[in-house]
Amino acid sequence: MLYTKLAKPYFFRMDAEKAHHMVIDGLHSASRVPGIPAMMRAMYGVSESKELAVDLFGLHFPHPIGLAAGLDKNAKAVDMFANIGFGFAEVGTVTPVGQAGNELPRLFRLPSDEALINRMGFNNDGAAVMAERLANYKIRPIPIAVNIGKNKTTPNELAHEDYRACLQALYTYGDFFVVNISSPNTPDLRALQHGDELKLLLSTVMDEMTAQAKKSGRARKPVLVKIAPDMTDEQLAYTVDTIVASGVNGIIATNTTISRDGLGHPNAKETGGLSGKPVKERSTEVIRAVYRQTGGSLPIIGSGGIFTAADAYDKIRAGASLVEIYTGLIYKGPEMLRELADGLKDCLRMDGYQSIQEAVGADHRS
Repeated sequence: MLYTKLAKPYFFRMDAEKAHHMVIDGLHSASRVPGIPAMMRAMYGVSESKELAVDLFGLHFPHPIGLAAGLDKNAKAVDMFANIGFGFAEVGTVTPVGQAGNELPRLFRLPSDEALINRMGFNNDGAAVMAERLANYKIRPIPIAVNIGKNKTTPNELAHEDYRACLQALYTYGDFFVVNISSPNTPDLRALQHGDELKLLLSTVMDEMTAQAKKSGRARKPVLVKIAPDMTDEQLAYTVDTIVASGVNGIIATNTTISRDGLGHPNAKETGGLSGKPVKERSTEVIRAVYRQTGGSLPIIGSGGIFTAADAYDKIRAGASLVEIYTGLIYKGPEMLRELADGLKDCLRMDGYQSIQEAVGADHRS
């Protein structure tokens, strides 16, 4: 209860973005203090168990609960994510050149809706700085994904070159990569989810992934595409077809939403991407639709509104092989990871499954 009783009230009195930076900088500093990482592991760590371990994309995940992109945009606190209980973590979104992002304030809490709205605008230090940080991270108890995007000033017709540049700088250092074409906070970025622009972007990404793999002399690393929850059924079907045809390894469903349905908090008027409980049902619907369309052949990472083990399990039964949290972590703290892991084990027992992998897509078989 340390987070709920002490840390959260302190952070929630502070500006949301200041609190965000304080957490990441605090984790970064704590990782360098002898004894602190071990103490965090004892307090929050999640032990590996055979029921929850997942082997996917040629990588081993000690359990299926990861950190979504956006919390650690610059790979500052990577050392600590396994210590506080994550099974994997996604850093970024990173762009080729560092950029300041949108004007402040740009991050808003909606406590009564258990949600956040952000219009950060891919603020980050750039690919070269992230590469330097990840190069220093030698021991990797969990897989680290690098989420890549385009600079705000890059026109859409040249966007593919920005994604290529990110891969050239970071390929060596990520365990897998995520192509972000679904943030609502970079002008026209979501247009890259459709039509010829998506085909060009993904063929460029795959060519570069293959070139980098050849250079390294190893098998190509996995790459996924992160999609928005706000597409029509027709748009979603077309986008998924294009993603499947490109040969990428999976989909992350979903990013934040621009919908404001059912919100009660005054901050609902702010523009930006909404995350947290209000996006939970829609992201699960998208997972279900993607799984159905692909016959379960394309792995899905489910993200959006996970606060409880039941929320995570719903996404897994709908078709997600792994899940990610972000807003739930802000509201519930790192003790949430152990609670989710223990709760998922209970869900498996109730359904008579021996492992989490048996539950993936179960809704489609019942």
